[in-house]
Amino acid sequence: MIDSSPSFFSRFWSSALRAKPLSNSSDVVRINSGEGLVRRLGPFDLILLGIGASIGAGIFVVTGTVARDAGPGVTISFILAGASCVLNALCYAELASRFPAVVGGAYLYTYTAFNELTAFLVFTQMMLDYHIGAASIARSLASYIINILELVPFFKNNIPNWIGHGGKEIFGFISINLLAPVLLIVLTLILCRGVGESSLVNTIMTITKIIIVVVVIIVGAFEVDDSNWSPFAPNGFKSVLTGATVAFFAYVGFDAVANSAEESKRPQRDLPIGIIGSLVVCVALYIGVSLVITGMIPYKFLGEDAPLAEAFKAKGLNFVSTLISIGAVAGLTTTLLVGLYVQSRLYLGLGRDGLLPAIFARVHPTRHTPIQSQIWVGFIACLLAGLLNVHLLSHVLSVGSLAGYSVVAACVITLRWKDNIGNQISSSMLVSVTHRQEGIICIVVIAFCGFAAGIVFRYVVSALAFIFLIIPIAIALLATAALQFRQEQTKASGFSCPWVPIVPSLCIFVNIFLFAQLHYEAWMRFIVLSIVAVGVYAFYGQYHANPVTDRETVIYQKAPDEEAL
Repeated sequence: MIDSSPSFFSRFWSSALRAKPLSNSSDVVRINSGEGLVRRLGPFDLILLGIGASIGAGIFVVTGTVARDAGPGVTISFILAGASCVLNALCYAELASRFPAVVGGAYLYTYTAFNELTAFLVFTQMMLDYHIGAASIARSLASYIINILELVPFFKNNIPNWIGHGGKEIFGFISINLLAPVLLIVLTLILCRGVGESSLVNTIMTITKIIIVVVVIIVGAFEVDDSNWSPFAPNGFKSVLTGATVAFFAYVGFDAVANSAEESKRPQRDLPIGIIGSLVVCVALYIGVSLVITGMIPYKFLGEDAPLAEAFKAKGLNFVSTLISIGAVAGLTTTLLVGLYVQSRLYLGLGRDGLLPAIFARVHPTRHTPIQSQIWVGFIACLLAGLLNVHLLSHVLSVGSLAGYSVVAACVITLRWKDNIGNQISSSMLVSVTHRQEGIICIVVIAFCGFAAGIVFRYVVSALAFIFLIIPIAIALLATAALQFRQEQTKASGFSCPWVPIVPSLCIFVNIFLFAQLHYEAWMRFIVLSIVAVGVYAFYGQYHANPVTDRETVIYQKAPDEEAL
């Protein structure tokens, strides 16, 4: 026993710190079995995929929720949140262009730029967000469908709550819902049939909800009273900035495009178009809805559950309220569909690398979909949505996404160093290692400064005390300057994120600033899940992971070189 302990820890650190080497050839992917995925998605499909993941019922609810605190300044909140997401999207676009042939998203980027353990931690944090989010969306979708059915006199007040709205709570968290698992099973079957079928459903639903939102904006514009926009920020700029932290989560979803790498026709060109294009459309729609909803009625009178629908009812436009309900159903359906799709591709990536059992790496030879991973994802969502009141867990959501986005931004900086170090002729490896360590220290300092600034902003009430915000901001600027001037940067092939390392550093600072605004229980969830993930890796992952494998090699359609685009 005395000899085994050092051996265990030695093996643990050796495995945890190894990175994933990728072949320079973008058309070769190693998997366990099957014939792999098929490239069927073009730029239009990818844009709709990103919109489908981002625009759900949030556009009909979150806009009003934020407006109740920020007033008409909710428009600025969505602009600030959109700008932050654009920065994150630029980082995602570069990495998606670098690794156009394989699934994995943030997990894959972290595995390559940092190490195996960090990649597994990123996966577990983001996956819990996806699982809880999918169950919550399924329950909301079931509730909206029941509301539409109850417009028919025969069904009104005749549908038990346990079918769609959720039954009476037992022990404070168990709440039976029959329709939500049924909807999840249907969507899982669609995804198992193939990316072509699921893409068609997403396209129809996404176009439907975009048309409905545009109609809502146009009709509402004629009901706007500009006097309702004064004062524009009744509760001050702090409420506007706080609103931006809530609005940020209404945009997330563009990472779904990055996880469709293996199914994109021309990934080096189409992935950046899909990521940035979908986000720009979402920003425009959110701004339009924010202006309309605050212009139609005073922000103080906006409802909490369905503010946009209630605003149109107040104007006597009941037919628009019906359209909004239909749009909410379409929005939730696409968000749920894309969420399940992304989860299965992440499980596929970890199954290939051995961090999860090999069954997750299997791809159906004719359907070209990871059916086992898809069924597992659907099963977990059905379990949570059918039995639990998952809305109780909603306040611990998004912590994984913010952490994951921050790591992605750090990957952009680190991979630029790796390219530089790998291409230069150095007489001393010690110098290269030292430069890398210095860079990682700077990234960590920026993250800590973002958290410190967020804590000061959140808990300080005195206007004079806000001067302390200058300290973490100044330190973060110095760390960014160190990254800029101490490290030579090389341009990435394909799409390049502009102004590296400034843009990625700003992403890290803003994301961790928003992280500090979350409920303290979200912080506890982050810590506890990280400990659990380390335990799973220590007793399973480190023994089965194999970044370099001689397993079956599958040739995909070649991702074209930049010159061919």
